[in-house]
Amino acid sequence: MKDVEKNNKSFEEIKHIDKEGMEFWYARELMPILQYSNWQNFEKIIDKAKISCQNSDVSVSEHFIDVNKMVKIGSGAYREQIDYELTRYACYLIAQNGDSRKKVISLAQTYFAVQTRKQEISEKEYGVLTEDEKRFYQRDLTRKGNYSLNQTAKKAGVKNFDKFHNSGYKGLYNGETADDIAKRKGLRYREDILDNMGSEELAANLFRITQTEARLKKDNICNEKEANNTHYNIGKNIREVIAKNGGSMPEDLPTPQKSLKQLEKECKKSLEKNNFIIEKEY
Repeated sequence: MKDVEKNNKSFEEIKHIDKEGMEFWYARELMPILQYSNWQNFEKIIDKAKISCQNSDVSVSEHFIDVNKMVKIGSGAYREQIDYELTRYACYLIAQNGDSRKKVISLAQTYFAVQTRKQEISEKEYGVLTEDEKRFYQRDLTRKGNYSLNQTAKKAGVKNFDKFHNSGYKGLYNGETADDIAKRKGLRYREDILDNMGSEELAANLFRITQTEARLKKDNICNEKEANNTHYNIGKNIREVIAKNGGSMPEDLPTPQKSLKQLEKECKKSLEKNNFIIEKEY
């Protein structure tokens, strides 16, 4: 396996970065990883992906960029070869339209959707994601949001961060602390509660996080007790808005069968297994 880990053609290893720092993939390099050996057949999948993109009212030209390459053929001559620069979203759509009988296709669907959470995506792009993919995306945003909130809370005088975060949870979850939420969800000791939330519950917490940070900055709070009270009140206000709109309370939302950490672990194992198979074939 060490040779495979060193030499396999993973999705990350064929990623390119342009002059503006934007990532992209070449279709010709993606093709063998998705276990297609014929360009004409693979181009049909690309065409289907373009249609999916167009039907979602997303600009096809921004995600599928035509590029021509000069490739060397016999006798030292060159000929023009069609290729595409693909965004991560384009790669995801290609995987969605690929041969579902291939395990590597479902793996690619998960991979590109999981990685999409690392960048901003439009509402229309978000709409085509599965529930687990939305969870990955929302979880990444809450992780970044909590980091930023902690920096702001520290400047506001917060020293006991467990108490600070529990204040927000108590407001949003009708008095429940993080430990209470974990016990209700049946989680193991120190298992991340955010990794065990659905996309709707994560979205409510993300709103709590971003609104609390904004209020701490706006009110120029510099007292730990006041910061804790602010976090509690923001959580409570969000809860009241959910109730007013007839939504489900966060504690009533279902807990997913698998945590995001477990899904990520399974995805990694599948990737290693399929890359081993690909390495043997190519």
